Amino acid sequence: MAARKVPPEVQEIFDKYIHNFVRRLKKEDACVMLQKEFNLSQERAEHMFDFFDMDKNGALSIWEFHQFYVCMGNSANEYLDLFNKLDKDSSGHADIGLTWEELKKLTTQTGRHPTDEELEQFIKGAAGQEKSINLNKFIGLISRIKQLRN
Repeated sequence: MAARKVPPEVQEIFDKYIHNFVRRLKKEDACVMLQKEFNLSQERAEHMFDFFDMDKNGALSIWEFHQFYVCMGNSANEYLDLFNKLDKDSSGHADIGLTWEELKKLTTQTGRHPTDEELEQFIKGAAGQEKSINLNKFIGLISRIKQLRN
């Protein structure tokens, strides 16, 4: 299987922040990029970095940034605000019923809405035995839905 090419707009944003041709952004540089390019607060930028730094090496690769761009991108603040709205009791956990209703409105890469079966599978998997969805799990849910291809 051939590797997917990073879209030019993703590469262009990433390249503005690299130094000495190093193809990874250290946390500080990545957070500056997320703040400037996506209008995130420092706290939100750090949270996005921590989530999308998938190999936990303290740097964001172009592939990891591409995942952020596809899954959150210019809607990152909107999704983070939505989580806060779904966290009715300020416990740090979203209401599962309300989460279901909101996630039904999302569209996949191909422009379709997730099916009830897909949502059930994703939400049950994310909520786990604790039956709760914290911010990381919520971002993961959005990411899974956004990455659906068919």
